[in-house]
Amino acid sequence: MGTGQKLYDRAKGIIPGGTQLLSKRPEMFLPEQWPAYYQSAKGITVTDLDGNSFIDMSIMGVGACILGYGDPDVDAAAKSAIDNGVMCTLNAPEEVELAELLCELHPWASMVRYARSGGEAMSLAIRIARAHTGREKVAFCGYHGWTDWYLAANLGADNSLDGHLMPGLDPAGVPSSLRNTAFPFHFNQIDQLKDIVSRYGKDLAVIVMEPGRETYAEDDFVTEVREIATSTGAVLIFDEITTGFRMTAGGIHLLQKVNPDIAVFAKAMANGYAMSAVIGTSEVMESVQSTFISSTNWTERIGPSASIATIKKYRKENVAAHLIEIGTSVMKGWEDAAHEAGIKLHASGLPSLNHFSFEHPEEVALTTLFIQLMLERGYLAFNQFKPSFAHKKEDISSYMRTVSEVFALLKEAIDKNDIKERLNGPVARRGFYRLTSAKTEGHRL
Repeated sequence: MGTGQKLYDRAKGIIPGGTQLLSKRPEMFLPEQWPAYYQSAKGITVTDLDGNSFIDMSIMGVGACILGYGDPDVDAAAKSAIDNGVMCTLNAPEEVELAELLCELHPWASMVRYARSGGEAMSLAIRIARAHTGREKVAFCGYHGWTDWYLAANLGADNSLDGHLMPGLDPAGVPSSLRNTAFPFHFNQIDQLKDIVSRYGKDLAVIVMEPGRETYAEDDFVTEVREIATSTGAVLIFDEITTGFRMTAGGIHLLQKVNPDIAVFAKAMANGYAMSAVIGTSEVMESVQSTFISSTNWTERIGPSASIATIKKYRKENVAAHLIEIGTSVMKGWEDAAHEAGIKLHASGLPSLNHFSFEHPEEVALTTLFIQLMLERGYLAFNQFKPSFAHKKEDISSYMRTVSEVFALLKEAIDKNDIKERLNGPVARRGFYRLTSAKTEGHRL
């Protein structure tokens, strides 16, 4: 057990849930072996607390570090903001510059408000939409964070959110009065949205969805959602927290040529610095002034400065094309390596938000073994890959050679039926679960 795992054991005793973000729990990757904490991160190289260096071919800061860790241009902008004062009685001029830049990228939008995380930005967007319509009910598709408006969907049926990326979410602490205010529909299932509208249309304040994630919308799904929002008077919100800047400069909806009333960004827009934005039409965004939305830390200088530097470099270097090329090569590499090894594997997702799954009864255990074997060979690897500008072709070539070697070992484990016996710890966890103590693996809710 390395220093990182020892520190994580301590953390579970003093930090409820062990980490601040579920997606960074070591149990999600490789229980009792994942390095857990980093000493430094630069480019695609991560150094743990014991001085071991790994190449990150996994989620790159949960998709936030789109240019790579510690990008020099973005860091220089952040350091300049620090040198000139992060907080002041007056406002930072970068707020205006960034707003103008976001509206330039999205000509349909004319106003912008900021926050510093995706979840709070989504709550801000929902509040604006409810204030604008004077209604309360929300129809949504996909995963949209931790806050009350979203988890309210599980007050009536505790598995309503299971098909929306994160199963097992418990609405404990969410007021019961929010029951029947949030209703899920599935991606590419327009009839489900129509059913919600038939029941609650006149009370529907918001339709919120990710305009893409696993794939692009089928047929005219996004167009139909837009038409339904318009006909019912509901505000259409596109959650671009994950998809924004993955396939183009700005939101993925620009490629679909369908405009929302509000779009929400976070993660990649500042290359790892805390920043989020809610952009929208002036008609809808002016509703901010009829409610109260305000926070001291939304006025700090680093986030906007980092965002401006990130977006400018992204456009200058045509980062979107690079992400698509790198991501596509990895997906093909997974499939070719699996075919060569004789393993059944399915790769899917957008090129810059891709993943694979083994077609095997012990899929989770097999994935855990993959992570373990790759870690032993110097890689932070997962069944997901979020490419960055710092990933180069030679990095992908080296990674795929290692993947081919590891897939051959996985095939051997499958043939000998000893997958779990080869693991040096427990099988990885999926979904949301409660850590029962610092010394136990936890159990699924």
